Amino acid sequence: MALNENIENFCKELQLPMLNEHHHEILKLEADNRATCSRATLTKLAGFPTIKTLEQFDFDFTVGVNCRQIEELSTLEFVKRKENIILLGQSGVGKTHLAIALAYQAVQQRIKARFVTVSDLVMQMSNAKKEKKYDTYIRQAILAPSLLVIDEIGYFPMNKEDAQHFFQVISRRYERGATIVTSNLVFSQWSGIFANDKVVTTAILDRLLHHSHVINILGDSYRLKEKKEEGLVDSDLYKFQTKKLVKGVK
Repeated sequence: MALNENIENFCKELQLPMLNEHHHEILKLEADNRATCSRATLTKLAGFPTIKTLEQFDFDFTVGVNCRQIEELSTLEFVKRKENIILLGQSGVGKTHLAIALAYQAVQQRIKARFVTVSDLVMQMSNAKKEKKYDTYIRQAILAPSLLVIDEIGYFPMNKEDAQHFFQVISRRYERGATIVTSNLVFSQWSGIFANDKVVTTAILDRLLHHSHVINILGDSYRLKEKKEEGLVDSDLYKFQTKKLVKGVK
């Protein structure tokens, strides 16, 4: 019975007519080959700057990262529920690592994901608008991925046009797709990112925080770990301190 069910599933996946049990091994091999090719293609299209996995993440080094919560998020149910993940913390604490690792986990499950820095995102949107391809860009680059990762929010201030572009991204994806964002700034400082426009900032945060998981990572920069051990870095300069944040809303 189980064998027949496997054959039926393979035939559906490969879009073939129903075959008998003698073709089981051939069907399985073909399905595995197609799955491997699909994962490789999705990984390439995702645009990861490098591959990071959850197994590589040092949970003992950082403060504020709940291993059990990350394990739950790694099931990718948040993608199905179209929820957001917001990773906050100073530079070097592992925000981008976790974002890439979760997105890489998604493509391994053959879920379409895309990674982009916020600077590249607003530049691409600005160019698309100038070339009169804005709607096409929104459809293909913003709405098509089931999971969109936007990295490095807060490292540079945006002008009003760029802030509007970013609002369009968050607004269009609201309850339509899962989004992961990383930022080195706490929410009270986000107005300074978006041209000091409190209306736009509030609208962005309202949509991001609804159905979200907020992970506030504290601690020193992992990249400067060796320098700190050598006594070359005053770690107090690199600590990210903030007021208690709103817990993730499910």
